[in-house]
Amino acid sequence: MTTEAIPKSPEASSNKPSYLRYILLVAFLALVVLLGIGLTLNPREVPSPLIGKPAPAFELPQLHEPGKTFAPADMKGRVWILNVWASWCVSCRQEHPVLMELAKTGVIPIYGLDYKDQQDDAKRWLQQFGNPYKLSAVDAKGQVGIDYGVYGVPETYVIDKRGVIRYKQIGPVTPEVLQSKILPLARQLEAENT
Repeated sequence: MTTEAIPKSPEASSNKPSYLRYILLVAFLALVVLLGIGLTLNPREVPSPLIGKPAPAFELPQLHEPGKTFAPADMKGRVWILNVWASWCVSCRQEHPVLMELAKTGVIPIYGLDYKDQQDDAKRWLQQFGNPYKLSAVDAKGQVGIDYGVYGVPETYVIDKRGVIRYKQIGPVTPEVLQSKILPLARQLEAENT
């Protein structure tokens, strides 16, 4: 009597790991779904831990009137935008015309945070391209930018009447972002009772 193993037919061996094929297929489909979701996300929409929290307090000198200061507490009871910008920022130049148009509408006041900039350069920049800001506060050392979690300039925050950050835009405010997000939110917040 021989003890040779009887070779399995290809059909028998292919049926054995059928559950493994099913698991691999499910894993592959899950990966495709996750990649698909990932491709629809905007990398500029990084969730900020500051959303829904009070805007960090500061008190900084104003760019055009250094003897005066500006603090978020000055804006309690108003919906407003804090835009972090600098004269050395290339993307700020791209964003600037959008802010100029927004300022003309008067829908929401824009306050600037001039970030790690030379004051003479900042003034010259605003004189050249126009000034959409009610005023700009000078964050010469960038400490306030750190408190606000600034990744880079420009960044924009929409702050409600209670002084709570409700939206953060990383990168330039585009006409699309302005129309689809910032203006509807500003109108909604303006209608809210505090």
